[in-house]
Amino acid sequence: MSFLLHHIVIVFIYFCLDQKEKTMQLRKHYRTIVLSDIHLGTSHSKVDEVNQFLKSVNCDRLILNGDIIDGWHIRKNGSRKWQSAHTLFFKILMKLMEKCNTEIIYVAGNHDDFLDALVPLQLGNITVVKDFVHESQGKRYFVTHGDVFDRVTSQMKWLANLGDTGYTFLLWFNGWYNRYRRAMGKPYYSLSQRIKQKVKTAVSYISDFEQTLAEFAQSKKCDGVICGHIHHPENTYYGKIHYLNSGDWVETMSALAEDEDGNWSILYYGEAFQNPESEDIQEVTKINAAV
Repeated sequence: MSFLLHHIVIVFIYFCLDQKEKTMQLRKHYRTIVLSDIHLGTSHSKVDEVNQFLKSVNCDRLILNGDIIDGWHIRKNGSRKWQSAHTLFFKILMKLMEKCNTEIIYVAGNHDDFLDALVPLQLGNITVVKDFVHESQGKRYFVTHGDVFDRVTSQMKWLANLGDTGYTFLLWFNGWYNRYRRAMGKPYYSLSQRIKQKVKTAVSYISDFEQTLAEFAQSKKCDGVICGHIHHPENTYYGKIHYLNSGDWVETMSALAEDEDGNWSILYYGEAFQNPESEDIQEVTKINAAV
């Protein structure tokens, strides 16, 4: 009887390990994924969504392009907004390194500027830097969070903090507004993104920011630039310079992905996880059922 139980346990363990291996194989693979502006430690972080996204993919290189942890908010309000899901985010990263041998490059931003004293730092598969050049398929991309190219955050920190307070209020109001929309059966709507699209000064600010980064990348003899910071995902060209912005996980819930051929695209969480007919959501459902 004990022999039979022992045999059943071994078979069960083997089955679980086999299921985990199949789960990793089900994940959609990319050469590179870029995430930025997750703002862990705040109530506005879409941490559950980014965790679900990371469980659906694997990649050779994961670039965490700044403002992953919101040090400004934690310094001001303490760690009471830090949830178990925020810790889970880092556990998922460790799983990617363990199971997929993913290289992780953490680029410090302005909200996680507490890392500035540590850069450059390398611990196993994790590297912490202020910026670097991503090379792939014969092309060079200058990677930076982008805050150093923003005059407000780099030269007028008091104004940046004031703007951060106003933005936090807008996100709070947006949360209430979207709870009402959900109750009415309507999809998520970003008020701040709408404001950015409609207000001329905001449009001009974004355009100037993109142009400045493109010019800097050209001066560095790079083919493109990868950034975050302004919470505005983009995949476009300024002349011959490829401008890429990963967006954020506070509003747009977006990421950049590079395929095996070196082609870049913007991935939106909502498109994959809110469309029941999407192939991606069917794949993710299988994964979550197996995990």
